[in-house]
Amino acid sequence: MPTVQVGVEDFDKIPEQLTPAEEAEIDRMVLPLPKNWTGDFDGIRQRNYLRILVPYSKTFYRVDRGIQQGIDYDYGKALETWLKKKYPPKVKSQPFFVAFIPVQRDQLLPDLIAGKGDIAMGGLTVTDQRLALVDFTTPFADGVREALVTVPGFPEVTNLEGLAGKEIMVRGSSSYYEHLTAINEHLEAQRLPSISIIKADEWLESEDLLEMVNAGLIRATVVDRYLVQIWAPLFTEMQVNDSVYINKGGDLAWAIRKNSPQLKSVLADFMKEHRVGTTFGNIMVKRHVRDNKRILNATSEEELLKFRKLVDLFRQHGINYNFDYLMLVAQGYQESMLNQKARSHRGAVGIMQLLPATAADPAINIRDIDKDAGKNIEAGAKYLRLLTDKYLNDAQLDPVNKTLMAFAAYNAGPGNLRKFRRLAEKSGNNPNIWFQNVEYAAARIVGEETVKYVANIYKYYVAYKLALQMRESRNGQVEQGH
Repeated sequence: MPTVQVGVEDFDKIPEQLTPAEEAEIDRMVLPLPKNWTGDFDGIRQRNYLRILVPYSKTFYRVDRGIQQGIDYDYGKALETWLKKKYPPKVKSQPFFVAFIPVQRDQLLPDLIAGKGDIAMGGLTVTDQRLALVDFTTPFADGVREALVTVPGFPEVTNLEGLAGKEIMVRGSSSYYEHLTAINEHLEAQRLPSISIIKADEWLESEDLLEMVNAGLIRATVVDRYLVQIWAPLFTEMQVNDSVYINKGGDLAWAIRKNSPQLKSVLADFMKEHRVGTTFGNIMVKRHVRDNKRILNATSEEELLKFRKLVDLFRQHGINYNFDYLMLVAQGYQESMLNQKARSHRGAVGIMQLLPATAADPAINIRDIDKDAGKNIEAGAKYLRLLTDKYLNDAQLDPVNKTLMAFAAYNAGPGNLRKFRRLAEKSGNNPNIWFQNVEYAAARIVGEETVKYVANIYKYYVAYKLALQMRESRNGQVEQGH
């Protein structure tokens, strides 16, 4: 449900620019980014802080209204505490501290090499390709298996040859991609069809891909088996293939730059007391099992029936107001599960959860949105278009990011969106890209609600897109007599 819905009559009351007070508020939230530096631990001690590169992830690192959370955050704070005791500062008024720097996952190693951080976390598996670029600490976990995770009914795979011809989605920067590519070489030598490896968006973390498999958005992925154990209580529909693993005996470790012997030695001492199997390591495994409820299955037969009944209305208004109609469908699903009878305690009604007063404003001028699904969808699309044209008339924004930010404005209000983008810019992130840039600022300013709102819409969009493609493919095969 929208947290903030600005009446159209209030549009002109929102200044074109942030007020001085709002700018000052943003300035207070800006995280200073340290300059690139590539030294060893002696230099880290001298400057009195250590930089940790982390992926933004529900499992490893996240921020909710300024509160940092996740496995990497807890490990980083434990390292900070340990270093303070092991290497007490010369000046007590200047205690040692750890700074967390979120980056897109495929930038963890490049940014580490460039000197933007001193350690790269994120549950990295040690691989030959990565060892050619960076060094690794003593593993904090070993014997890690990479498991195939699929939708129910997916054929069981009992050997590597059983992967031939299967379609699997993983991130291109992941160890899973490396290992699937190696298996393809084996399959080709056996003259078997290759695995069709689909590269996922780099902003999608392993738990996101598990969530999408669980909801039927994609058919198969590969993740570390321990991540399956963490998320299995939440994602109960996914099917884990334990008959054969994509990789066995993997080591999880933190990446550091080559030629950092001092830092490597210090971290080896830390791992003796903190790796998985120690009291602290086992506490970490247990602490991060729970998370918010999983996304609903937007592609179940019941939900697709709703979709098919409404798709012509969405398509019509998508054309009229210049939106990808599947994005509008996805928003409608996030708002109400495509339920025209939905009502909120704030008075929002119907599929797009608009206030009747907002829809009746002369700038929209659509009434009876509580009674007519078509009018409700049109009012939502028209309101979204007004938000886009007034607050996102920016040539630097591509169509997808413009739409994603319009959804954020729909949820949190256009004034907050302006704050999100400004904080992102001042924090060294791209104000024109939502995922892993502006969404970081949104999490700090209003919390995770808007971040999840936009992310869910995008996932549902992917769901409808894939569902339509599969349906069109099946229809094409039937027409060709296959």
